[in-house]
Amino acid sequence: MASIALPRFSAPTLNLAPLRALAGSPLMGAGAAALLFAVAVFGLVKTLGPAGHDANRVRAPLHAALVHAPKGWREALSPFRGHLSVSQDVIRLSDRPLPPPSAEGPGQSGQALPALAPGAPLPPAPIAGFFTPGPAGPLPIIAQDGRTPFQAYRRPFVPNGRPKVALVIGGLGLNAHATQQAIETLPAEITLSFSPYADGLQGWVDMARAHGHEVLLEAPMEPVDYPDNDPGPYTLMAGAGAPDTVKKLEWILSRATGYFGVTNYLGSKFMTSDGAYQSFVSSLRGRGLAFVDDGAAARHNSDKGVPRASAERVIDDQLNVSAIDQQFVALEASALQRGQAMGAGFAYPVTLQKVAQWSRSLNDRGFQLTPASALAH
Repeated sequence: MASIALPRFSAPTLNLAPLRALAGSPLMGAGAAALLFAVAVFGLVKTLGPAGHDANRVRAPLHAALVHAPKGWREALSPFRGHLSVSQDVIRLSDRPLPPPSAEGPGQSGQALPALAPGAPLPPAPIAGFFTPGPAGPLPIIAQDGRTPFQAYRRPFVPNGRPKVALVIGGLGLNAHATQQAIETLPAEITLSFSPYADGLQGWVDMARAHGHEVLLEAPMEPVDYPDNDPGPYTLMAGAGAPDTVKKLEWILSRATGYFGVTNYLGSKFMTSDGAYQSFVSSLRGRGLAFVDDGAAARHNSDKGVPRASAERVIDDQLNVSAIDQQFVALEASALQRGQAMGAGFAYPVTLQKVAQWSRSLNDRGFQLTPASALAH
């Protein structure tokens, strides 16, 4: 910062003692520090510019890691011996009563949220004004000032001009060891996606946000090979009427609070039903949530009022180190070409290990690790 030239006084009899005393006072020191801070903030804003959104959209199947998973993947995700206490602790956390709403929760003033330091926690959920009691738990709502749960629960982000790379790791909550590993070892900028069938789901969401991760909730949807491939009892069905779709979705959404949006789990058939899909997306719009699709919703390109983002490739479609490394290279190449790219993966042990290694050097290669919500438009 350029130094400030003080005027020269030619009068030899000028008494500077009061000025020296004032300069050495604590009040003047605090004022100078505040001035330096304001100048630094102004310079940072001018350098980085305001947060913006890119118009490019890319897509790829999020669920391919499950469809093409090797035999025995469920057994591999069973709770590891010695970690049962983790699951029990999380269940106890999720059974706690919701805190009473405060007069005004974080991020309710309508102002933009500031950027967070790496690893800084997100505000605890629920935030007052963004939920209402539902038939099975709290349901997200748009606040009275017009702000949405998408805005309140997303991770704040400030672009630095580098190509943006986002990654969603899904299937969390089903296994205590894998879920804890993802939360604690992956950078906070990586978005975590949780199954609605997970035991102690609220506890896991709380833990993820405490480590700085923004959260998605997975909505099981009917695939083309249903019922051979059955996503569970609350699967959104292609042939169902609007009341049934809304009722099942409300159960899914009431399983926890603190997520900024929903992602689909399977759904290749559900997405072909215009009526069922419109019921689904209308419910998200009315509750102020984002939708991160896996490519099955590509033909639905006019979902106004619903923030959207799509994955471009599944990094662990083939479960070996070399194949995952190649997917990372392709993801970075796409980000260089388009300015942004999003990948998806499942909470396999090898995936979590490789993602942790890859993300540590991403900045050195000239990219910016980006929350998925920052690519939602």
